[in-house]
Amino acid sequence: MLRGLGDSTFLRVYVLLALALLLTFGLALVGVAMVDQVRREHHREHLAEVPMRLLAQRLEALPADSHGDWLEAQARRLDLTPSVLPVHSASLSYFTRLRLERGKVLVQVREGSGWRLQKLLPGGENLLQVDLSSLSEQQLRGLTELLGEWLTESPPGERRARLSRVAGGSIPVELGDAPPAGLDPYQLGRLGDGEVVIRLFPGRWAMAMYLALPGGGEASWMTIGPVEAFEPVPGSLQLLVVLILLAVLGATIYLIVRGVEARMARLELAATRIAAGRLDTRVKVESGDFLGRLGMAFNGMAAQVQALLRAQQDMIRAVSHELRTPVARIRFAVQMVDDMTDDPAIRRQLQGIDGDIEELDGLVDEILTYARLGSDAVNGREMQASLVGCRAMVERVVAALAPLHGHLTIALAEGPEVEALAEARYLQRAVQNLVANACRHARTRVMIRVEAEPRLLRIDVEDDGPGVPAGERQLIFKPFARLDDSRTRSSGGYGLGLSIVQKVMIWHGGSVAVDESPELGGARFTLLLPQRPGA
Repeated sequence: MLRGLGDSTFLRVYVLLALALLLTFGLALVGVAMVDQVRREHHREHLAEVPMRLLAQRLEALPADSHGDWLEAQARRLDLTPSVLPVHSASLSYFTRLRLERGKVLVQVREGSGWRLQKLLPGGENLLQVDLSSLSEQQLRGLTELLGEWLTESPPGERRARLSRVAGGSIPVELGDAPPAGLDPYQLGRLGDGEVVIRLFPGRWAMAMYLALPGGGEASWMTIGPVEAFEPVPGSLQLLVVLILLAVLGATIYLIVRGVEARMARLELAATRIAAGRLDTRVKVESGDFLGRLGMAFNGMAAQVQALLRAQQDMIRAVSHELRTPVARIRFAVQMVDDMTDDPAIRRQLQGIDGDIEELDGLVDEILTYARLGSDAVNGREMQASLVGCRAMVERVVAALAPLHGHLTIALAEGPEVEALAEARYLQRAVQNLVANACRHARTRVMIRVEAEPRLLRIDVEDDGPGVPAGERQLIFKPFARLDDSRTRSSGGYGLGLSIVQKVMIWHGGSVAVDESPELGGARFTLLLPQRPGA
């Protein structure tokens, strides 16, 4: 039952973990998509850095009153909408303003289509804002020409220093002393005519812009690019990464849960052993986590239960021993009175008293046996097991009880000799108690069967008496329990015999059960004793 409860608990844990992994899978996909979006925005910002720096440098070199005319001219030339506005008039968040103050270029996707670029102008009071609906060849050519015009304002020897003020980011801009390699004669001719040449790299999803600056000689050939296109992470790669992460996460969680399950299984095994009577069982505490604390609490509980039961058993044994002394004195006094009188009436009374003393003496003996069994279990004493010839043992029990019940037929069913690994004295006591109980309630017959099953010894004791009602078959194994039918005190016994049988079988790791005898119609008590292979 405990094993079933444990399995169902861990099954629910695994189901919850599976749901958690599915949720993690969805969150991971969303996370990868968000990372891809951040990469896309970062790529746009890098692409916008050089053009926005160039526009800012051009504005800085112009008088303030000419900014409007120059911006209008660039709007027509580049097919975009530039403007300058005060920083305080723009709705900027704290983090957006902080990024602008650090010299970053902000790229925002406008509602509908297009982008809005923003850069803080020198001085920090004005903001350059550019709105564009799309990226076109006109814009690429215009920005390349604008950069070339700005560079030609300086002598050839100072152009590289001037370029360093706007170059940077993910767009490489270089000035060479010779025409760029890889261009065909037609493209070189166009460069010589002062045109912008745009070259595509289909295999790399990239392009570059070239322009020949006036003056010739040093630093007169400008190359922008190659400008790599944004490549999102392929969906298959995203899925593969997520699956690998989930596999690692799932394996880690599985190993953790398996470790917890193994420790819980050891705790369950210890609880099962204690329930079977092995009160000396303790759990090995391996750590100070919650399972370690649970193990320490379990060990404390087991020690407390063992101490209480040991005190109870010691008290029962002490009381039983103390009862023997007054019983012996009473018996001695009865014998003295019996020797001093010849009155038949008095002798009959004395015989009755002597019978009561015998019954009391037998009860004390049963209590001592019951206490001894309980003490052995509480103190964790290992039984001294040996090979026992079960049929021979049963024959000795029958030979001892048959003369006391002459009106009954006590028989052992035919069969081969069966050997079992057990403590001979206690196993014989258990069988003797069952046979004696059957003799008290049988009408004419008591049948005993000894059978060997795979890894199991089975001993059945049947009688043709009134049997045991189904609803009270567990009650009869409790100490001093009695039924309301014919199995009452008038039948003899003290109510401890079957309890002793149950304790003996539990101590051996077996069990005892009662049902209806299919052949005799009365009660059938069955002893089941597990055997190790080769026993």
